[in-house]
Amino acid sequence: MPETLSLGFIAWIIIGGLAGWIASKFMNTDAQMGCLANVVVGVIGGLLGGYLMTLAGFDAAGGGFFFSLVTAVLGACLLLFILKLVMGRGRGTRV
Repeated sequence: MPETLSLGFIAWIIIGGLAGWIASKFMNTDAQMGCLANVVVGVIGGLLGGYLMTLAGFDAAGGGFFFSLVTAVLGACLLLFILKLVMGRGRGTRV
């Protein structure tokens, strides 16, 4: 697990915010999410995406900023998709 967290804390906040915002645009949840929610979804998505990339055989830790951003966006999209399934789309719930 330490390899997944090879970036510094500030980098994770920046990448998380960007990834969460981009994922919320892709998943049409941007109106319901604020800045803090974007960061949280992006960081959790980065961890999820990094874990899945490691399972697939990719070096998720050594890819650099761009690879980390793409990994976090994909993981955040997956996380938002799962949250939409669990919380239900038609009930007006916020993600």
